[in-house]
Amino acid sequence: LTAANRVRLADAIRAHALAWHVASASVAEIEGLNILGATLLAMRRAVLGLQPRATLALVDGNRCPDLPIATRAIVRGDAIEPCISAASILAKTARDKEMRRLADIHPAYGFDRHAGYPTAEHLAALRAHGPCAAHRRTFGPVRRMLRPESLD
Repeated sequence: LTAANRVRLADAIRAHALAWHVASASVAEIEGLNILGATLLAMRRAVLGLQPRATLALVDGNRCPDLPIATRAIVRGDAIEPCISAASILAKTARDKEMRRLADIHPAYGFDRHAGYPTAEHLAALRAHGPCAAHRRTFGPVRRMLRPESLD
């Protein structure tokens, strides 16, 4: 989907869904738990934030968060389950919005263009400016940049 189509669909999802809730994990939580643990934490927060409460959680992937309701993991679920597709669109548009916010705070990094992915532009900005507060120290390029040369 294009960014414009995601925004249009996200608006429709928010307007018509029985319930929706977007949640995230902080940089500190990702650093402390690891990316999988933080992803499961964010999923848990999203499901527990639904009103009315969910009775079943369908999860894109092969792992389920710890929830007080039934859960089912579906590999590539975003391609076959409409509710997972909708959740994925809401999550992506929320992340894109956060990347634009970070671009306003840290304009030298181009977060609004590469969304935090390790593109050539992002890696060049890291080399030129070093990591900012939004960068995870466990993100491979940042970790390698911060590692003392003697450990290579």
